[in-house]
Amino acid sequence: MPVQLTPGPDHPITIEAAPGRMTAYYQGHEIAGSDDVLLLREANYPPVAYFPRGDVEMGYLGRTARSSHCPYKGDASYFTITMDGRIAENAVWSYETPYPAMDAIKDRLAFYPNTVEVAVAGARGGEAQPADMNIDEVVRHTDSGAGSSQAAPWTPTAGNPI
Repeated sequence: MPVQLTPGPDHPITIEAAPGRMTAYYQGHEIAGSDDVLLLREANYPPVAYFPRGDVEMGYLGRTARSSHCPYKGDASYFTITMDGRIAENAVWSYETPYPAMDAIKDRLAFYPNTVEVAVAGARGGEAQPADMNIDEVVRHTDSGAGSSQAAPWTPTAGNPI
């Protein structure tokens, strides 16, 4: 029988409503959009957006045989995205019968961030921003109008081109 653990101080999990409308894009195409997204924050992992199944374009998804087990959430089912001749295998998952402590994410869908871009609609004309972006931190690292940023520059994330 699989192990079932309850979130607590040693492994915290919180679920909260997203701050606004969220969208999910695959290869530039919107495949999900909802005002009812839940953000699950688990231990030190990046937050994960769970979309209601009714707000996801299920015609692009096909269930696969893959499954996995999380001792805190239960068993996950997976889906492959097929769109415009492109395939992203097992790029979507869902806890259809989660453990009681995680019932809020039942039948919702989440997307792997290396395959699907999940974004929060921004305040400026609906521009999308990454869901886990800390806007205050970004502002501190931008030009204050005096020709320099308000905080030390970020460490480069890429090397010099060859």
